[in-house]
Amino acid sequence: MSPRTGRPTSNPKTTEIKIRATKEDKEKLAFCCAETGKTQYQIVMEGIEKVYEEIKK
Repeated sequence: MSPRTGRPTSNPKTTEIKIRATKEDKEKLAFCCAETGKTQYQIVMEGIEKVYEEIKK
């Protein structure tokens, strides 16, 4: 049996983040994904980046 293979990356995603959200929060996230065509991960990372840049100013 061969080992699991995937795309090689220099920045693997090895850490997991779990959150609890309200139904409304989940609906907002789904709306953002549908409107932009981006994944939930991409939307969340954009939000983190925006807050991070705002704090760094």
